Amino acid sequence: MSATANLLQQLCQYPSTSLLFRHSKLSKKGRAVMAGSYLVPKMVMYPIPCFYKCMQSTSYEAVVQGSYVPSADASQKTEAKEKASTTAETVGAFQKLPMVMPSVDILYSALRKAKRVSPTKGIANIAKRERNRGAKQLDALMKELAIPLRTYIEDFPNKKYLHPYEKSLVELTLGDGNYEEVLGKVEALRKKVVSVGKEHASICAKSLSKREAGERLSEGMKKLEEIFLREGKVVDELLNIAKILRAMPVVDLETPTLCLVGAPNVGKSSLVRLLSTGKPEICNYPFTTRGILMGHITFSYQNFQVTDTPGLLRRHDEDRNNLEKLTLAVLSHLPTAVLYVHDLSGECGTSPSDQKMLIVMTMSWLNIGKWDLMEPCACQ
Repeated sequence: MSATANLLQQLCQYPSTSLLFRHSKLSKKGRAVMAGSYLVPKMVMYPIPCFYKCMQSTSYEAVVQGSYVPSADASQKTEAKEKASTTAETVGAFQKLPMVMPSVDILYSALRKAKRVSPTKGIANIAKRERNRGAKQLDALMKELAIPLRTYIEDFPNKKYLHPYEKSLVELTLGDGNYEEVLGKVEALRKKVVSVGKEHASICAKSLSKREAGERLSEGMKKLEEIFLREGKVVDELLNIAKILRAMPVVDLETPTLCLVGAPNVGKSSLVRLLSTGKPEICNYPFTTRGILMGHITFSYQNFQVTDTPGLLRRHDEDRNNLEKLTLAVLSHLPTAVLYVHDLSGECGTSPSDQKMLIVMTMSWLNIGKWDLMEPCACQ
């Protein structure tokens, strides 16, 4: 019982937990009881089910001293569960993508660094020294080519851990399966570079003369260079994917968001330009907006987000193009209020009756674009 009292007393002293104890049922009288290193008989203490991260980190030693040591399996399951829940509820993974170097830059940098590798000091025999130098240079070239590829594979997020909105952006912008296909090709290139590099380094290390070691070194260097020049285009494809994903608009799930929805060419982009900091392209033809665009508004010291979306046509979901599916992804996966923009003049290319059928939910506000083009009778 004394150990329990000491544990609670230590938790009270941490800044991250004192606030919780101050507002909990454990009053000053209860803390005074703990200060005396004893607990009142029949006193039931319930643990607080939700702890802050800082509390978990600062009180871990005290918990261990209280003879609670989780097993390795339990820790791994807890970490995996926390990771899955975190990745499913947050956005912003595209802003953390690594900077991908062009394949030519990776190759030339690797060749330059590998050629500077010198043999191990103290080897008097010329043949042994040359084969040592050749094996070390081939091993260095292999590592300089493979390590960046491994970094890209590890740092690009797994699509199944992305927020549903970002997962939809990947599928609709890059094409279904293209993201995984490119990463798979990069992994295949890495494995081939490692395999060929180790093979030629081993052959060079078995050379019997200085001349043979030089030939094996040149042969291995040439082979690795040919492989990377021939198949390194997948690295350039990954570079383009990183550029596209990094340019995606960043959505703050904690900021109130207004999504403008409507048929093509009804004036959604004009409203975003007028109301927010967003500057979408404006042209007099349908589907000018070819992606999700974000603008920001500050009103009464409160920040808001405004989303410009591609236009929707009146047709079944299976017949929609990827631009329309982007709009549906915003409506499905982001907590937004929806403002339906309606053009009653019909000059947008979609009749007013078809526009009414596009309303996906009851709207509180109805904005009518191009009001000045309306006939007086139609306005009534």
